[in-house]
Amino acid sequence: MGQWQLQEAKARLSELVRSAEDDGPQEITVRGRAAAVLLSKSDYARLRATKPSFVDFLRGSPLAGVKLAIRRDVSSVRRVTL
Repeated sequence: MGQWQLQEAKARLSELVRSAEDDGPQEITVRGRAAAVLLSKSDYARLRATKPSFVDFLRGSPLAGVKLAIRRDVSSVRRVTL
């Protein structure tokens, strides 16, 4: 991720935007502290895209129809002297 000081980002805004499109997110700092991140429109759209719910994700799994034979261990509890 590229890093730009705020005054440099203001002075070279078009280059900053091009870098965000070509190289990915660009971090903008104020007094050495990270203050903002500039994203390309495609990166922003990807982050904002709706994702399926967890239930829909599991239903879409290739293992959705597989029957699992899970058995509980019913052996007695081991005795421990304290």
